[in-house]
Amino acid sequence: MGFSRRALLGTGTATALGAVGFPGEGSASGQVSAGPSATWRMSAEWHRHERTFMAWPPSDSDWKEALPAVRVDVAGIAQAVAEHEPVVLLAAPEDAEGARRACGGSVEIAEIPVDDLWMRDSGPTFVTGAGRTAGVDFHFNGWGGKQPHQRDALIARRLLPRRGLRRVDAPITAEGGALEVDGEGTLLATESSLVNINRNPGRSRAQIETALKTALGVSKVIWLAGLRGRDITDYHVDALARFVRPGAVVISSPPINAKPDLRTRAYHQACQVLETATDARGRRLQVIDLPEPEPDQIGQRGRYFLASYANYYLTNGAVIVPRFGDRIADQRAASLLRDLHPERAVVQLEIDTLAEGGGGIHCATQQQPSPR
Repeated sequence: MGFSRRALLGTGTATALGAVGFPGEGSASGQVSAGPSATWRMSAEWHRHERTFMAWPPSDSDWKEALPAVRVDVAGIAQAVAEHEPVVLLAAPEDAEGARRACGGSVEIAEIPVDDLWMRDSGPTFVTGAGRTAGVDFHFNGWGGKQPHQRDALIARRLLPRRGLRRVDAPITAEGGALEVDGEGTLLATESSLVNINRNPGRSRAQIETALKTALGVSKVIWLAGLRGRDITDYHVDALARFVRPGAVVISSPPINAKPDLRTRAYHQACQVLETATDARGRRLQVIDLPEPEPDQIGQRGRYFLASYANYYLTNGAVIVPRFGDRIADQRAASLLRDLHPERAVVQLEIDTLAEGGGGIHCATQQQPSPR
């Protein structure tokens, strides 16, 4: 989201409702059929992937003079992920050759026009069931009309038929960065980015929750209120709280030397929600702090710089996590994530230009899980 993301997350309440299933299963042609034919579920990110999808910021994007530098960041992420699983990078036809040169032969280029690089939000959210995979089209609308999205809005319709995958037409508008699951029926979501007139006018939280449960195969939603209007996403959960296994959540905590302010209060409020919630199986959640870097250790950064280690990405063999330049905090984050994901290597990348746009490695990636 070129130069306009993120702020901080607030508090919320934990809510449980039932129901799974899937209305409107799409065919490989991109059309949507009338009724449910299977039960689908969004897998946890640690479930094995078939591939990762990414997007190449186009020449006419909002990145302007920062475009060459952010393309270096995107290429670095793509190459790091490709060490562990296939990567498919969407690029406009006129940008495809440059993307190939930048990323090398280990990355597949798919000539599909995009508006920006934030594939987590603009791409489909994948679900599996009965040995099959489908992509949920959550009707990306530029984070509530805050940024051009004419091409990004069509990614699911253009991409899924090419991969021979069903497209499921969701009854609500959402982005993948607002959705975090444990693979066992629990969803973390931010109310500010979903129960919002810029995405879902006239829809109540209960209606949106029912739609999410049906589309993603979850049975419980833990709502974090978030903050509207503080950043382009109205605050997504993937910069704050991530499941590391069923029953355990890592939370991006303020720098150790941070002074009390709106951000630190928001962190404590979010902790209170998570520490008092139970998941779909009735477990109390273990909440693990992942401290952010100290501002005075990472240099002068812009207003929207996302200094969150929690915006990491799990591949089949590695945790891809940002490095911000605070040596102590960088090493602490790598050590903690290594302990939390002992079966994976930890790979740290510098993504300073991308982070200045308010996003991170997770925001730039979208996994297609294995249906097995």
